[in-house]
Formats: sequence, structure tokens, C-alpha cells
Amino acid sequence: MSFVLEGTLSDLSSWKPEGCSIAKAMDIVGTRSAILVLREAYYGTTRFDGFAARVGVTDAAASSALRKLTEAGLLEKRPYQEEGKRTRNEYILTEMGRDLIPVVVGLWQWGDKYLQDGVPPLERLEDSTGDPVRVELRSASGAEVAPENLRVRVNDDWLDRKRRRKKP
Repeated sequence: MSFVLEGTLSDLSSWKPEGCSIAKAMDIVGTRSAILVLREAYYGTTRFDGFAARVGVTDAAASSALRKLTEAGLLEKRPYQEEGKRTRNEYILTEMGRDLIPVVVGLWQWGDKYLQDGVPPLERLEDSTGDPVRVELRSASGAEVAPENLRVRVNDDWLDRKRRRKKP
């Protein structure tokens, strides 16, 4: 099984994955701390102490992950103040952070299938119906797409923009 590579991509030895979106995404969310901070944000955690405790990392690691996710635009800081205490920030998911939910659920789904001895600790259900929820590959028309039917090609708009940037 492999994706269908089109045009110049069909000869793997003739190109490099320049500008790879996967590599760029991994630069932001490719650590255990980052993914688990996102998991906690999806669960509703918003405060630093909650992230550090629930992810099970040091304050320094939690701070680093929160800073990286905030600088990248997945979380935003919002000030809050409890009575008699100094102002602090809570961390709220942005649209960019919410758009990553299928990726995190996909990892969760994969972990359930291959790492849990057949009985996952949690279930994902649609709130209104109780139906199980899973991540799938689907086309814009809604048809399920098998991985071997996923075609990959160079985006001409990306090439044009790349060419325009190189011109003096």
C-alpha cells in the first residue's frame, strides 16, 4: 500500500520533500508535551497548573510547550485574576488549535487499536446520539478514500509562489 504519486513525484529518487507540511507541523506539535497539552486543552484545561499536573511534566516543560503552541497560534493567552491574587494567563484554543482535533483523535484511535490490548480506556462518542466517533479519509464529496487511492501531486499554486519569491 502506498499513495499514488503523480507526475514528477512518481520517481522518489528525483525529488526531495521540500516545504513538507508534515515536517512543519511536527516542528510545532511533534513532542509528547505539545500533543498532551493539546489533549488537555480539548478536555477543557485552561490554566498552567492544570496543564503541568495533568500532562505530568515539569513546570519548565509545560511552560515550553504552552509558549510554543501559543507562539504558533494554536492557543491564545487570556488574562484572568482570582480575588486577592495577581493576574495570570489562561490558555484558550484558537481555530488553528481546534482544526488539529482530527489529528489528535487519529493518534488516539490508532493507540486504541494497536496499544491497548483490545480494550481502550476511553470511548469517543457523539454527544447527541451516543454513536462512536472515528477519523476517516474522505473526499470533498464525502466518499471514503482508501489510502491506496489517495493521489498526491505538486500544487501548481505553491510552485508559482515559490518561483515568484526567488525572482530578484
